[in-house]
Amino acid sequence: MAAAEVARQGEGCRTVPLSGHVGFDSLPDQLVNKSVNHGFCFNILCVGETGLGKSTLMDTLFNTKFEGDPASHSQPGVQLKSSTYDLQESNVNLKLTIVSTVGFGDQINKEDSYKPIVEFIDAQFEAYLQEELKIKRVLHNYHDTRIHACLYFIAPTGHSLKSLDLVTMKKLDSKVNIIPIIAKSDAISKSELTKFKIKITSELVSNGVQIYQFPTDDESVAEINGTMNAHLPFAVIGSTEELKIGNKMMKARQYPWGTVQVENEAHCDFVKLREMLIRVNMEDLREQTHTRHYELYRRCKLEEMGFKDTDPDSKPFSLQETYEAKRNEFLGELQKKEEAMRQMFVQRVKEKEAELKEAEKELHEKFDRLKKLHQDEKKKLEDHKLLKEIRKGKIRVSCRAFPFAPEVNAPHIQLTRSHAILPVSSPLLIAPLLRSPVCSK
Repeated sequence: MAAAEVARQGEGCRTVPLSGHVGFDSLPDQLVNKSVNHGFCFNILCVGETGLGKSTLMDTLFNTKFEGDPASHSQPGVQLKSSTYDLQESNVNLKLTIVSTVGFGDQINKEDSYKPIVEFIDAQFEAYLQEELKIKRVLHNYHDTRIHACLYFIAPTGHSLKSLDLVTMKKLDSKVNIIPIIAKSDAISKSELTKFKIKITSELVSNGVQIYQFPTDDESVAEINGTMNAHLPFAVIGSTEELKIGNKMMKARQYPWGTVQVENEAHCDFVKLREMLIRVNMEDLREQTHTRHYELYRRCKLEEMGFKDTDPDSKPFSLQETYEAKRNEFLGELQKKEEAMRQMFVQRVKEKEAELKEAEKELHEKFDRLKKLHQDEKKKLEDHKLLKEIRKGKIRVSCRAFPFAPEVNAPHIQLTRSHAILPVSSPLLIAPLLRSPVCSK
């Protein structure tokens, strides 16, 4: 309520004149000095097939030699290689990060070639978001790795865009500022280059690919940016070799048929690219990355987490209320999962007890069978032992049958010596006893 009251009071802000000099007109100078002391960062993503001169163009753009080894065409997949450099011009420090796509377009199956690039861009957004959400933030010293500009290198075929180029740019246009450039444009003639530019622009529009447009809302750069928007995509040539042309040393490429000057606007659009990318619109590229692409990523992430600006009644949402609601929702889901796990545990315990009882029953039955078998074997062994002693004449017996003896079912042997009646368990022993000469009937 208090915040809403303050907002309503602010709507009626009045303009009052000053009676003398105050000094806040020096704020721009203060901002410039602070920015210069802190330094700047700029991150460029170079996307294109191997061999299109991405590294050479970066060396030419920044008038230096960045370290790096030439990439081969035998990469199993697309890999992103990031290199950061500290540059200084006059008293301005620039932390430049160049990210190149190694192996892009070299695979037979190019269907998923864009995925590592998208994942890399999202990873930089996620790292910045995590830093923003920390309780103790250090954003003023945080090395921002979000991609500010994507130079998309198009092969100078002279015909049309490849399906790989269209798919990749379509996947990237909502995540990064895309500036399409025709690499090694000296490979095709002037007339072919003009038709190729028109064809590329037509295909980008028909496929709904949104490329970066140089801003025209600032009057100081509106005219030049409007003119340069009509020259997209830029046809560029890169070279770090300097040749003497006339009385000057200039960056150029020497061919048997002549010389192509890199900084000659009649030969290529390298100067236009450098002017638009570095000298005029570098800060706008940084701003667009933060206010457009990163905000889109941040909004989607926070909505996935359940945070919204308004409730269903279009009333402002409190962060505390949203947090409490998400916390209660999470605790409810956690309780449900805990109860489900408890029920599952009880069910598994019951199933295990039933299995153990069944196994115990089987063991008891097996024990009873083995016990009975053991007793039978023991009786047989005793009968065999008795028969053996009788045959040796150690025991005289008289054999009589007791058919009417209710307490026994088997025939009996009456021992002469001890006058004892012993049951014989095995019928196989009765016949030998009856035939035995030691047995009296």
